[in-house]
Amino acid sequence: MIRRISRLFVIKSKFEAFLVIYGLGTGAVERGVHYLDRFPGIGGWMLFMLCPIAVFMAGVKILDSFDVGG
Repeated sequence: MIRRISRLFVIKSKFEAFLVIYGLGTGAVERGVHYLDRFPGIGGWMLFMLCPIAVFMAGVKILDSFDVGG
């Protein structure tokens, strides 16, 4: 039963990978908006910019785990 449940959390295709990356990206932008409210000025903008950069790095690692040929 645990094996069946754990298979739900495995990314099997590039389409699923892009959906995960999209979800991470929207969450990161939302967190960045909260940083802008909490820390006005240059500090908030720097934290806002760092959130999507972390998603870019995670997205590259996710996409690198798939074969180039298909």
